[in-house]
Amino acid sequence: MTAQELAHDLQDNSQDEGLPLPTVDMSGDDLFKLGMMYSAGSGGCPMDRVSAHMIFNLAAMKGSVEARVYRREMSMEMDREEISEAQKAARRYIDQGVVTLVA
Repeated sequence: MTAQELAHDLQDNSQDEGLPLPTVDMSGDDLFKLGMMYSAGSGGCPMDRVSAHMIFNLAAMKGSVEARVYRREMSMEMDREEISEAQKAARRYIDQGVVTLVA
């Protein structure tokens, strides 16, 4: 499942598949750890660069400096379409209010 699908069908997927997903109460550090799980395919997460990039993006927006570094490194391994998909998915999470950004 891609980050795009995760963001689009958030409610159904979180119950049906049991995937760890970003939540409102997650800090930047929590999101960074979740992004690491998707980048490595650990902790019940599939290995998915698009989802990892999306979650690193959300973590960076919430102040995680480490997430910025990993997002940049991950971008170097991805093509433009994958990066675009990850950015759109992050925007969907923000628009749905699942992730709130720090002021």
